[in-house]
Amino acid sequence: MKKFIPLAFLSLLIFPAAPARASLTWETTSADLHPSLSDKTAMAHFKYKNTGDKQVTITSVHSSCGCTTAALAKNVVEPEEEGEITATFNIGDRSGVQNKTITVQTDDTTNPSTILKLTATIPSLLEIQPIFVYWSENDLLKPKTITATVEGDFPVTKLKVTSTDKSIATEVVPNKEKKEFQIVVTPQEVGRPINASLKIEPDFPQDAPKTFYANVRVDSRAKMPPK
Repeated sequence: MKKFIPLAFLSLLIFPAAPARASLTWETTSADLHPSLSDKTAMAHFKYKNTGDKQVTITSVHSSCGCTTAALAKNVVEPEEEGEITATFNIGDRSGVQNKTITVQTDDTTNPSTILKLTATIPSLLEIQPIFVYWSENDLLKPKTITATVEGDFPVTKLKVTSTDKSIATEVVPNKEKKEFQIVVTPQEVGRPINASLKIEPDFPQDAPKTFYANVRVDSRAKMPPK
């Protein structure tokens, strides 16, 4: 007597059921941000969806530096569920192009790690040249000049300059035609090494103050100029 195997059962033997899989699909893994000069932070939203038929667990989210944080609403993502990671970059006194990354780890064995890239292009307010002035052992302690040039059309009218060492005197001389300031630096003391920082603060923008720095070094053997 012949035995017949049901067709449905036979198909399972030939074509076994596909195992459940997890798959976190990202709408984008990069963000290009252009904050204004008065912005204190820049934010990017990285959206994702679980396009598999098994839940995904996000096990960790790490940023490349302390200036960038990543917020996640929940760690477990069910099939067909959507979500996002919000990245916040704290601008501080940074300028120019800033590249940051966020590494997302999941329990998806086929794609356990995803790197999200954030690029922020921050307007530059001042160009400081040079950022370091030095009097060597053979130098007379005559004034040296640091130039702060205003970038673009930003309405900077004043600079406040303070030194971490009281023996370093500074004078700010504006040049409105060239949109720049001359910072005249003069050591007032001899006989000891001096390492000081100059804190340079423009009066714009007032709602998000910016701070720039220059460094001063004086060799202990440098001499005062003759009177």
